[in-house]
Amino acid sequence: MDNQDDLSQFLTSRRAKLNLQQAGLPDFGGRRRVPGLRREEVALLAGMSSEYYKRLERGNAKGVSESVIDGISRALQLDAAEHSHLQELIRSANAGTRPQRRRHPRRTQLTPGVQQTIDAMSGVPVYVQNGRLDAVATNRLGRALFSPIFDDAAAPINAARFIFLDPRAQDFYREWESNTREIVALLRVEAGRSPYDRQLSDLVGELSTRSDLFRKLWGAHDVREHRSGIKRIHHPIVGDLDLTFLGLDLTTEPGLQMLVFSAEPSSASHDGLQLLANWSASHSIETNSAESTTSANHSPDK
Repeated sequence: MDNQDDLSQFLTSRRAKLNLQQAGLPDFGGRRRVPGLRREEVALLAGMSSEYYKRLERGNAKGVSESVIDGISRALQLDAAEHSHLQELIRSANAGTRPQRRRHPRRTQLTPGVQQTIDAMSGVPVYVQNGRLDAVATNRLGRALFSPIFDDAAAPINAARFIFLDPRAQDFYREWESNTREIVALLRVEAGRSPYDRQLSDLVGELSTRSDLFRKLWGAHDVREHRSGIKRIHHPIVGDLDLTFLGLDLTTEPGLQMLVFSAEPSSASHDGLQLLANWSASHSIETNSAESTTSANHSPDK
């Protein structure tokens, strides 16, 4: 990934989203050759010279201070996720092309203590992912809830690969289109944080090659945080579910996020989630029983 190019394209895309009225600037008429604000207008709003801002939008982030970042964020009306993303892009652009050590190693599994904790949360689905949206761990109900993602999929299990490349995703996610935008925005955030992640670059390259929609959304440079919201799915076993989720960063497992899902009490989704919990428990018992029988039949004593 080209760090300077990403910075340039992000700033250009945010500038194109604002008009004069939104920015509080007077409109004197006349033809405007670019969508949104001009560079000079952003510089005016940010309190800096036009040449300085132009240099920054070309990807030259040398010596950019926090006050400058704050000024640009105000001028472009960036939200918290966009502001944080801009900071990461500037950090990466300043690093140039020199290989950088990852601030935290990419985790691919949980420590036994954390896995034990999420297994104990048996009444709610729990799903743990890394920044690339690889599935790192689940509890039993979490795996049951997202069973289509795990079925017949090669490791690493990845939410982005499922939603863009697996035809079942459009049935599973009842708001599939908005979910595709969310997925790409999350990957954009991770690309800003980890521009030297080869596996992330490979994933983006694969999805860009195989999905026209992904390629279009990736070019929009939208970013967002994944903290809370509603997930509406159609589960193949229990039907429609409307679930509230909370995204919690695991401080003991840097780079991992735990998603916890729940349903409104006494709702149809709550009943459906309970039915799924009962199904997953009985299915687990049946699977363990079958494995035990198979093991016994192959015992040397038989």
